[in-house]
Amino acid sequence: MAKLKTRPYDAARYLRDPADCTAYLQTVIDNADGDDVLILAALEEVARTQNMSQLARDAGLTRAGLYKALSGEGRPSFATIAHILRALGLQLTTKPVAA
Repeated sequence: MAKLKTRPYDAARYLRDPADCTAYLQTVIDNADGDDVLILAALEEVARTQNMSQLARDAGLTRAGLYKALSGEGRPSFATIAHILRALGLQLTTKPVAA
């Protein structure tokens, strides 16, 4: 039997436009059950679809600061997340939890 060759899955390769990014991020948020690490990873994938240097400037961060905030080791503040979302052209909304 031949060896199966695999490569890591990278969602950013398939997020082609803002509608894709929005749908992907919302789906992760809806299904993450409060897992902030998973949500942050999805936000990082969405961010990688953009020019990271420009995104950092638009969010009021350095490029290194943006990478750190979105890394699995980063613990960004809510304000930082809000700035990144705004720079991505996204807004945070709420809705009632289904019972």
